[in-house]
Amino acid sequence: MDILFSNFLDKPIWMWIFFILIVLVLLFLDLGVFHRKVREIGVKESLALSAFYISLGLLFGTWVWWYIGPTAGINYVTGFVIEKSLAMDNIFVIAMIFSYFSIPRMYQHHVLFWGVIGVIFLRGIMIGLGATLVNQFSWVLYIFAAFLVFTGIKMWLSVEKDYEVANSPILKFIRKRFRVTEQLHEDRFWVKIIDPKTHQLAWFMTPLFLALIMIEFVDLIFAIDSVPAIFAITTDPFIVYTSNVFAILGLRALYFALSAMLDRFHYLKYALAVLLVFIGSKIFIADGLGVAKIPPPVSLSITFIILFVGIAYSFWKTKEQSNHK
Repeated sequence: MDILFSNFLDKPIWMWIFFILIVLVLLFLDLGVFHRKVREIGVKESLALSAFYISLGLLFGTWVWWYIGPTAGINYVTGFVIEKSLAMDNIFVIAMIFSYFSIPRMYQHHVLFWGVIGVIFLRGIMIGLGATLVNQFSWVLYIFAAFLVFTGIKMWLSVEKDYEVANSPILKFIRKRFRVTEQLHEDRFWVKIIDPKTHQLAWFMTPLFLALIMIEFVDLIFAIDSVPAIFAITTDPFIVYTSNVFAILGLRALYFALSAMLDRFHYLKYALAVLLVFIGSKIFIADGLGVAKIPPPVSLSITFIILFVGIAYSFWKTKEQSNHK
C-alpha cells in the first residue's frame, strides 16, 4: 500500500489512480451505456451532456481546492476555462472536417468518442514532456510565453481564414500510401472489400477513419497552443492534465450543441487571440520586467472578462449581420 502514497509527478499515485478511474467510468458510461446504438444526438441532449461534464469538471476543481489548496483550485479552474474556450476554435475545424467527408450526424459521436480517447493519451505525453522540460530548464517557460504571444497575434491576423481540409499534408499522405474508400460503410473505420486494381480482397480505410485521423492531427496542432497556455498558469502536472482532460471530455457534447450555430461565435476567435497574448505576456511582465506576479484570482477574473466580451460582441455582431440579410 505504501506505493499508493509515493509521488509521481509531484502528486501521490493514489490521486492519479483516482482521476483515471473517474475518466474510465465516464468513458464506459458514454459508449457502453448511453450510446451503445448509433444514433444522432439532438441539441437538447447535447446541452444536457455539456452541463453534466462542465458540472463534473468544476466539482473536481472544488475537490482540488479543498484537498490541495485554494491556489491550486483557482489554477485548475483557470486551466479548465482556458482549455474549454480554446476548444471552441477546435470545434470550428471539426465541423469543417465532418462537412468535407460528408459524415452524417448519426456517426459523428462515434468518431468523436475515439478521437477523445486519442486526445487524452496524446495530451498525457505532451504534458509529461512539458513538465519534464520545465523542471529541468526553467527558461522553457519563456519560450512557451513567447510562443503564446506569437500564436495570439497570428490567430488575430488569420481569423477570416478557414482551415482547408483538402490541402492538409497528412490527408494527402494517407491517400497516397493507403487504400481509402470513397463511400461510408456505416460506422466502420475499416472494411474488407475487393480492390479494383488487384481484384483481390483487401482492407480499406473508410472516410470515417480519415475524419478521425484528421481530428487527432488537428487536436495535436491545437495542443501546441493550449498546453503551453496552461503551463503559463501553473507548472503542476496534475492540475495541467486534469483540467485539460475534464475540458476535453465534454468536447463531444459541446460540439453537438454548438455545431448548428458556429457562425454566432465567429468573433470569439479575436477574444481567444487576446487571451493567448495575455497569458503569454504574464510571464514576461512578472519575471522579465520584475513586476509583481498577477495573483491567480485576478488572472481568472481577466480570463472571464476577455471571454465574456468576446462572446457578447460576437452574438451582438452576428445578430446585427443576420438582420441585414
